[in-house]
Amino acid sequence: MIQDLHIHTIFSSGDSAVVQEQTVEFIASLKHAKIVGISDHFEYIADKNYEIYKNTVKSSGFKTGTEVDGHKWADAAAKLEFDYYIYHCWDVPQDYKRIYTLLDTGKPVIIAHPYAIGTRLEKIPRECLLEINNRYIFKADWKNYLTPYLKDFDFILSSDAHQPHWLNQNIARFVADQLNITEKILFPEMLK
Repeated sequence: MIQDLHIHTIFSSGDSAVVQEQTVEFIASLKHAKIVGISDHFEYIADKNYEIYKNTVKSSGFKTGTEVDGHKWADAAAKLEFDYYIYHCWDVPQDYKRIYTLLDTGKPVIIAHPYAIGTRLEKIPRECLLEINNRYIFKADWKNYLTPYLKDFDFILSSDAHQPHWLNQNIARFVADQLNITEKILFPEMLK
């Protein structure tokens, strides 16, 4: 696997799907992808845990991301140093507006599993990337949902892993193959 940028660890302490074995160090030992990014939920790493999170992720040679749950967290997330953002854009006006807050940082903004949370893709700026992940793809008619936008966006494939055995992209890659999508590699310098 070339890249996996949507991975959670025990830093997402309030997410009941994350198991105690899902540590940054364990993920590093697996070497499951050439480009790895950890993107724990912002609400769990903001404030007191941010510096520890950032240093732990970077010390493993990974990119530091965060998953931002809509407009209520976007301003705070934009003020901290991340390599990229995974953004939940729920179908409310404030969420579409706050995408620009994250884009203004100059960092990539990946729209998280839009087919699962009702994101209206016609409202998403074309600078954003769309995520296809294993976890939620079957929550919608992905073929009809994504097909009208195949030429409008670049796509990222991810695991959205909360547990070690989720660290694969088999289903996401199946969907990409069906739609003839070529994944956008965000950090090619890590391939050298």
